[in-house]
This record gives sequence, structure tokens and C-alpha cells, in this order.
Amino acid sequence: MSTKDFVEKDYYKVLGVPKDATEAEIKKAYRKLAREFHPDANKGDDKAEERFKEISEANDILGDAKRRKEYDDARALFGNGGYRPGPGGGGSFNFDLGDLFGGSQGQGQGGGAGGFGGGLGDVFGGLFNRGGAGTRTQPRRGQDVESEVTLSFTEAVDGATVPLRMSSQAPCKACSGTGDKNGTPRVCPTCVGTGQVSRGAGGGFSLTDPCADCKGRGLIAQDPCEVCKGSGRATSSRTMQVRIPAGVSDGQRIRLRGKGTPGEQGGPAGDLYVVVHVDAHPVFGRKGDNLTVTVPVTFPEAALGGEVKVPTLGGPPVTLKLPAGTPNGRTMRARGKGATRTDGTRGDLLVTIEVIVPKDLGDKAKESLESYREATAGADPRAELFKAAKGA
Repeated sequence: MSTKDFVEKDYYKVLGVPKDATEAEIKKAYRKLAREFHPDANKGDDKAEERFKEISEANDILGDAKRRKEYDDARALFGNGGYRPGPGGGGSFNFDLGDLFGGSQGQGQGGGAGGFGGGLGDVFGGLFNRGGAGTRTQPRRGQDVESEVTLSFTEAVDGATVPLRMSSQAPCKACSGTGDKNGTPRVCPTCVGTGQVSRGAGGGFSLTDPCADCKGRGLIAQDPCEVCKGSGRATSSRTMQVRIPAGVSDGQRIRLRGKGTPGEQGGPAGDLYVVVHVDAHPVFGRKGDNLTVTVPVTFPEAALGGEVKVPTLGGPPVTLKLPAGTPNGRTMRARGKGATRTDGTRGDLLVTIEVIVPKDLGDKAKESLESYREATAGADPRAELFKAAKGA
């Protein structure tokens, strides 16, 4: 479609909506007309197929806020393809719009009436994914990069800054990213510098793919760089200081925006994804924001109660008061002694009590236990177990 055809088409009329229609109204009108004129519902009807293509084209422009604004601005500037004079001007002066678009109608770069040479092409470049004068390549976002890092248990809990050596694709230094030994690549004739080509998908729709001739760069080297072989990209190594936030867990994937491969033609850099591995700790474990530890106690401490000291990660020990009759496996809580949360607060330390049964007893200890057994001979700790089993 030529620029002149584009300006003269009234897409609002095609969809049957007013010029101040809302996005919802445009979407509703498009869906209604698309169902009515879809080729599957009008097999063999060429007019319906053409109408469907018009509807789809109108929706592509008006359904996108940026494209719609560019279309409205162009229509306001040119009207229906004719120049609109300012106040006091008389009549209407018609001319070929191709003269204003620096090459869209066969003009060379910078050619055209009035010295516009590509300026107005920028307005329509966004609509058709083309540079104003056919020589501008599209900015390309850099690729995302994934790396791995292994932290100690303490580093994962408290956070750490670690060096990360990365190898990624970056603009070739030898040719300044142009791919050409002399720095003078030519615009790809296939995609006209956009790096993309469209192909029909049937039903009035089209798909956009990276250009196979220039590999999506929009440029082709006339004299390929010996370092990057004309790709404009070369492998580079760099060491980054990466901050791993406190409280990260094993297997977590952290996203660092803009730390991936640099973009091309002014495009943004990709992102860096860091997969974190955390080494196990010989004493502490972890459940979410809470740390866990198992503390051995003697039978007298569990039966009679008392105070036990409990180690903490990277800090002084805490003292827990053990109630008399504490059973084996009971979990107690030391508040604020766990892992660091994202808001800076800390979780808790969950302390599991493990009653230790000694393997070797001295004579005096044996005598004491024999006396204890005689004193508690009337109590059967398994009575309730058998009663419940029998009644079940």
C-alpha cells in the first residue's frame, strides 16, 4: 500500500465508528464485522474476502494507540491526500505525496519537494515498520543471558555481592558493530533495513519474521569484518559484581534488568538471569524465612525443665527456657533469629528438642534409674495406645 493510499483511506468509515470512538468501541465494531465477513463464513465470495482484509487493516491501525495517533496526525496534516492551506489560503493544492517521503515513490535519500526528505517518513515508518528514507535499521534488544552462582548458607541468608564472569555476544570492537571491515555496511535490499519480512498467513493476516538475508540486522557487510565474519557481534568476557539479595533460596532465579547482552542500533540491553545454588549447612536448615536447628537435651532437662543454650547463625547464642515434661520432638521458637526477609525483618529460629538416651551408664546412674523405674512402676505409657487400637 502506498503512502498516498494510506492517507486517503478512512479507517473509521471502514469500521463504522466515529473519529472519537473509544478503544472498546473499535474492538467491538471490528469483532462484529470480522465475524460477518470472515472468509470461512463466506466461502468463494471474493468481495467478502476483500472487505475482511479492509476491516483487518483498519483494526491494525486504529486498534493500536500509537499507530492510531500517527494516522490521525497524518490525516490532519494532509486531509484526503491534498494539502490544506492555513488561514487565508485559498483553494486546494494537490501534489504527489511520494515527493515528501524520500524514496517511497522512487526518490533518493534526501530527495523530495520542500526539503522534507525523510522527515515525514518517520511518521509512517512506525506504521509500516520501515525507515523514513529506507536506510534506517530498527533498534534491536539484546539477548537475555543466564548464569549460575553458588553461595554458602550464610551468604544466602544475609545476602552477598559476588563476582560473576560472563561471556556473551556484544558489538564487535574491530568494526564497531557494523559487521563491515571499513564500517560502511549497506542496507539489506530484502527487508529495506527493517530486519523483518512479512509473509501472508491467509485470511488477510500476515506474520513477521526476521530477515534471512541479513539475520535480522537490517544491514549487510560489503567487506565482512574478519573478527566477527560480518555479523557485527563478537564474544566478549566481562566480570560483574552482582548483588544477591538476602533471603535467596536454593534454585531461585533472579532477574537483573539490562545486565544481559547489549542491544544493537540503540536498542536496550537484554536481562541477566542468575540461578542460585545454596550449599547445605552442617547445623542449620531452612523453611521459608525461618531457620531450623535440632538441639539435644538430657532426660533430666526434658523431665524436670531448665534452661538450654541454642546457637544462632552468625550471632550470639540464645537461651531457651525448657518447661518441665518437654517431650522429644517438640519445636520451640526463638523470634527474629531466622533468615532476612525482603523488607529487612527476620524470620524465626525453630528449635526442635531431641532427648538423648545415653548408651553407657555408670553404676550410680543405673541405680538411680532403677529407683525411678520402681517409683513409676504403676504407670503404663502404652495403655491409651492399646485402648485406642482396640476401639478402632
